[in-house]
Amino acid sequence: PHLAALVLARGGSKGIPLKNIKLLAGVPLIGWVLRAAVDAGVFHSIWVSTDHDEIEKVAKQFGAQVHRRSPEVSQDSSTSLEAITEFLNHHDEVDIVGNIQATSPCLHPSDLIKVADLIQKEGFDSVFSVVRRHQFRWSEVKKGENKMTEPQNLNPAKRYRRQDWPGELYENGSFYFAKRHLIEKGYLQGGKMAYYEMRAEHSVDIDIDIDWPIAEQRVLSFGYFGKEPLKEVKLLVCSIDGCLTNGRIYVTEDHKEMVSYDYRDIVGIDLLKKRGIQVRLISDRDCSKTLSAMQLGCVAKVSVTNKLQVLKDWQEDMGLSWKEVAYLGNEESDVECLKQAGMSGVPADACAAAQKAAGYICKSRGGCGAVREFAEHIFLLLEKVNSARKQ
Repeated sequence: PHLAALVLARGGSKGIPLKNIKLLAGVPLIGWVLRAAVDAGVFHSIWVSTDHDEIEKVAKQFGAQVHRRSPEVSQDSSTSLEAITEFLNHHDEVDIVGNIQATSPCLHPSDLIKVADLIQKEGFDSVFSVVRRHQFRWSEVKKGENKMTEPQNLNPAKRYRRQDWPGELYENGSFYFAKRHLIEKGYLQGGKMAYYEMRAEHSVDIDIDIDWPIAEQRVLSFGYFGKEPLKEVKLLVCSIDGCLTNGRIYVTEDHKEMVSYDYRDIVGIDLLKKRGIQVRLISDRDCSKTLSAMQLGCVAKVSVTNKLQVLKDWQEDMGLSWKEVAYLGNEESDVECLKQAGMSGVPADACAAAQKAAGYICKSRGGCGAVREFAEHIFLLLEKVNSARKQ
């Protein structure tokens, strides 16, 4: 049977404008679940249903096909079932739909593989994700009602300790798999049903803006970053103009050049060095005098015509794998380096080609703290590497 992954991502959002492609830990929100779906290897096709051009571009960038949904199922009042039914009406080849929520960025391929087995090999008609919670519930007393609240799942005289109570299962909204015949009857859950219990740390659902900073920390700690295991970064190569500086060159009356930089970026470089990470600088133009004045104490290569070749030379000289190399760039001349490096980033004002090639897009602009921000991103991922080693 043809199993299709389907992510519903319309352009309108009451809470956060274009939430589905807003950057979360440097990756568009929808990119996290699409990466997991692609790497799971269990889907015959992967689709994004959208009504927005920018979402379509991001979806294709992460390996999905796009179904352009109609205005009738793109309203605030439109239901997921309506959008899924419309998709099936246009795709007769699909037998099973795995509706994956774009707002669940900690989804892992291993979860999707196990769910595919439940519905394809064990004969379930529908499977949905749940998370176990240890929360005591009480009945609601509406304002003006003259009555007491009542316990719903506990005896107050004998409260359970957490370790003595298995808790309860709640839908976490991460995914809903269902066979075509069930959806055509108007159900996403029905027939022979099964739930799939996800780990609590993977149950992240972004609904309101206040959740965003918390979700970024959760994703950096528990998100899925690709098939290959992360390695500890040993080298950061940073483009000078547009990353370390803002790219502007000021010329005095006596023809001397001046550039500006952010002291936070200098602190970021120092912190990287203290963690044992080498920092090297690269530039298309001859800015040796500027570097000498900044006194950064970093190996630098200027007047470079082929940045990728310099990067390869440094990587080989240090005996590093590409997973141990990070690169921060901002121009088209940096694109191949960004693609090659195991960890790549760009400032917020980088060119479109560089942004597309990068794994992380900073909130900060070049020369305004982008190096420090990317350094913090590297430190968070190093914590993830160290945590995996301990496990």
